[in-house]
Amino acid sequence: MQAASLAFVTPPDAPRWQRWLVFSAAGRIAFFAAMLLGVGFVIHLALGMLGWTPKTASPLKLALVTLSLQLLPTVIAYLVLVKRIERRRMREWSLATLPTFGVGGLVTGAALFTTIVGALWLLGVYHVTGTNPQVNWLPQLLVAGVGAGIGEEIVMRGVLFRSMEEGCGTWIAVAVSALFFGGAHSFNPGATLWSSAAIAVEAGVMLALLYHVTRSLWACMGLHAGWNIMQGTVYGIPVSGSTVDGWLVSHRTGPAWLSGGVFGAEASVVALLMCSLLTAALATVALRRGSIVPFRRHR
Repeated sequence: MQAASLAFVTPPDAPRWQRWLVFSAAGRIAFFAAMLLGVGFVIHLALGMLGWTPKTASPLKLALVTLSLQLLPTVIAYLVLVKRIERRRMREWSLATLPTFGVGGLVTGAALFTTIVGALWLLGVYHVTGTNPQVNWLPQLLVAGVGAGIGEEIVMRGVLFRSMEEGCGTWIAVAVSALFFGGAHSFNPGATLWSSAAIAVEAGVMLALLYHVTRSLWACMGLHAGWNIMQGTVYGIPVSGSTVDGWLVSHRTGPAWLSGGVFGAEASVVALLMCSLLTAALATVALRRGSIVPFRRHR
């Protein structure tokens, strides 16, 4: 059951050197990272030759430049990893599951963050002072929604978590990928040790278990995108420290541990608790199914 649920299993007849150098978790992650850097460098040069630079670009063109750098390297590197190294069908990112897992994830992410904002409002922390119907929402949707939702999920869940789970077991993969996810947000504006830890627990663990339960990148991408879009474009709250203009003109008051401070509501204990409830539900499903992949010292 566990082997059948995994996207990739090392071929039993593979030579020992291939098991360690090519098919191991470390080998596949290293290959993806090298491809990501190489393709990213080429695309960056190509965009520069086209004259698409941050200094001269309009907000929409700048968003398209950022989106290109977010998506093209990760998508190309992942396709090469799956098709040339693992040599398999990409079931976790099948277009056939987009209407169910993708839309379901999008709705879940939007509903989850709306619940968090509702709780902050009831606690007297979130305040709306007006609306901004003229907000330029398309660049934000492209970068924070589509770009972050797809690009970060390919790297964190599609490569790091999936490879670690297949090589080291589910719980080690959850812990490692969550730590990397929190660490990746530690360089954002307004980030603190607390905000990075909160991101690691509330999003890193939750999204890893969501992938484990659904075996779908669409579910993770949808939830991630829905969360970011509602947070910034609709509710006007900073997205992981990055200030955005939302349809609602809002501000938050109260202690940073409750409001999230300048980093945004993701650093609020309310978000941590709400996401932990979903994480607990996902963990319960995984345990009842018996789908947890154990750590095996000798493979």
